[in-house]
Amino acid sequence: MGGTLAEILAAVAAGRFPPPDGGTTVLPQPCDRDAGVIAFTAHSVVFTDEDPHWVREALAALDCDRLAATMHPRFLAALLERTGRAMDTIDLLTVASPLAGAPPLRLTELADATHPREVRARQRRDDIRAWAADGGVVILGRGVAGRWEAAIEVDEGRCEAGLGRALATAARHLVPTGQPVWAQQAAGNARSVRVFQAAGFRPVGAEALLLKT
Repeated sequence: MGGTLAEILAAVAAGRFPPPDGGTTVLPQPCDRDAGVIAFTAHSVVFTDEDPHWVREALAALDCDRLAATMHPRFLAALLERTGRAMDTIDLLTVASPLAGAPPLRLTELADATHPREVRARQRRDDIRAWAADGGVVILGRGVAGRWEAAIEVDEGRCEAGLGRALATAARHLVPTGQPVWAQQAAGNARSVRVFQAAGFRPVGAEALLLKT
């Protein structure tokens, strides 16, 4: 499979997936910050500046189903040791198309960068913008390969029905015109998974990001 990581992600957002051939595409990192693995259906993309031959040898050495090899704990552990990076978890990767018009709730753009969620986002994304609602916050920024990524947070004690979904839906209104918006959810965070899918985010794969330490 050819193309840059940005081109692959753009195709996936448009509904065109890598061939389900059991293969692995190894690509250079789109920037120094971003390295990792994305597993689509029966095809994975490893983006790292490490030697592609080492990547393929490490995968071949695993005694497991080749369709699961890139997300196997032993491969990820070897990749982390090789790169000197760290990771949090394997996330569900989702994407949604933009929506026209105003968001479904009143938002106020935050002028400072003191919200904890915004501070965390600045470690992983560029061009961060954040908006506060009554009971939560929605954040947009450019993450892996320049894609627009959304994150939300609902205030403690404000988990009333529909607020998280409204915040996630707002991200689809706030993303620049014509651009898809991506979001990651930890697989075990069932509430977050339900919220983003209710807001129209489609699951497209699994993602393990390797973070600079």
